Amino acid sequence: MTDHKYKSVLITGASSGIGAALACGLAGPDVVIAITGRNAERLNAIEAIVRKAGANTISRSIDVTDRTAMSAFIADIETIAPLDLVIANAGISNSAGAGEGDDETTRDVFAINLAGVLNTVLPALTAMRPRGQGHIAIVSSIAGFRGMPTAPAYSASKVALKAWGEAIRPQLSKDGINLSMIYPGFVKSRITDANDFPMPLIMPAEKAAEIIIKGLIEGRKSIAFPWPMVWMMRLISLLPRPVYNALLSRAPKKSS
Repeated sequence: MTDHKYKSVLITGASSGIGAALACGLAGPDVVIAITGRNAERLNAIEAIVRKAGANTISRSIDVTDRTAMSAFIADIETIAPLDLVIANAGISNSAGAGEGDDETTRDVFAINLAGVLNTVLPALTAMRPRGQGHIAIVSSIAGFRGMPTAPAYSASKVALKAWGEAIRPQLSKDGINLSMIYPGFVKSRITDANDFPMPLIMPAEKAAEIIIKGLIEGRKSIAFPWPMVWMMRLISLLPRPVYNALLSRAPKKSS
């Protein structure tokens, strides 16, 4: 899908899964695609695909928890092609968070899923505000509708993203900047490959990217899919706390 309005795009976590599929889906002639990821080999492979589609690419192997490196990378992109779309996608999934000897893993989940988004979005907003235009997309999760006992740190980090995005949207709108929140269900990726339990309605990353890109082009504030999972999680989230905890505690945990 190359028929879109974006000419300069940054995607974090683009070495695999949704991020890689988004980079490939947005690539085309006269488009600059900037991508980051922690695995340089996989990132180089995606860069080659994006270039083959006719896009100019800027790739850098960066950990999104590195605030200085992310700010420097965004500044470098701005000198080449001012950003008009930033997709904060980088994240990790884990069942950690209950203080059962998994303290460091819990901190890692929050550092990447939450602080990593701040390290991406905040410097991008600094660049976009003087222009009075731009589009920010934050990848949360259906699991971010409410804290889940099966994945405390992961779901809480995604809940925090949902709340932060909704809270800053009115001010960004006044500044001329669009904000889209993205809530995927199960998507085929390296993360879900580690799960050893049934994942209802799991979809290919390419299909997820197609849904996301269509929603971004349409300017949708919320892009949540697949709809049966979305409505199921919304209904479950309305349950009284004792019922919700009892029900979700029986669900399989995310893999470590």
